[in-house]
Amino acid sequence: MKHERPAYLVVLIGALWLLTAGCSQNRVANSAWLASLPKPWVLSAEQVTQLLPEFRKHYPDFHQRLKAVALWRVGTPYELYRLGEEVEPDPDPIFRLDVSDCTAHILTSLCLAQSSSWSEARHNMIAIHYKPDAAGNMTPSYRSRWHYTTDRITANPSTVDITPSLLPPEELATVDITLNRKADGSEFLDLDWSRELTARYIPSAKISGELLARLPAVCGVTFVKKSYFKLGLVVAHEGMIIDRQDLIHAGLAAGETERTNFLKYYFAEQGPLFDGIMVFAFVPLAEQAG
Repeated sequence: MKHERPAYLVVLIGALWLLTAGCSQNRVANSAWLASLPKPWVLSAEQVTQLLPEFRKHYPDFHQRLKAVALWRVGTPYELYRLGEEVEPDPDPIFRLDVSDCTAHILTSLCLAQSSSWSEARHNMIAIHYKPDAAGNMTPSYRSRWHYTTDRITANPSTVDITPSLLPPEELATVDITLNRKADGSEFLDLDWSRELTARYIPSAKISGELLARLPAVCGVTFVKKSYFKLGLVVAHEGMIIDRQDLIHAGLAAGETERTNFLKYYFAEQGPLFDGIMVFAFVPLAEQAG
């Protein structure tokens, strides 16, 4: 006896097929558009301003736009500590795209993904990269900068630590540390600032494909190094994980921003490069309370 599908089910299946096919075509078209763009480090501020609204058209979703921006920036030449306040003691630009290090890649990509112009991206960098004063204002200065990644992801609403949500508490490693305070009691950086906290991180033995499958499609990752603890530091490096498998990061060894398989990067032939990771979510300024 022949069983026929109800008419409404046929219509539903057809609609789902068209939707899936349409999404697939959009992804292909967007990927082709992204690949056609000139790289950001060769563009002027005016040219970047012209392109940013196009990113919003091709990638309406914030996190997919952030991923696209990060991929666009693959190949950016690596230079360490090249963001500053445009005045002494650090006269480097507040916002730039010509060079990058690991933290600069995270912050500048985050700014670009929620901006429609170069000037807006620079304004957003100030909002994200500097701590508010007593009146809630962000004024760029060396001492008000979020110098420590662990401080930033546990207190800055733009990059929110989600590590404790990924594993049961007993499977996480912890370190009680005073940021910016070395073992001998001196400051690592001349900030007249320190912060006591307990950092929770995922140890190397718990990092696997199963763990990556629990991550958001786009998230940040920091790399913990135990040997840094005596310096008043927790994190040695940071990057972005996309599609629950690939790492985008500005790496010293590569000499540029690169995309690579996360697990292959982390578990090198000689063993894990680090002692664990912390994972953080990206939250656009428009969605933050207050």
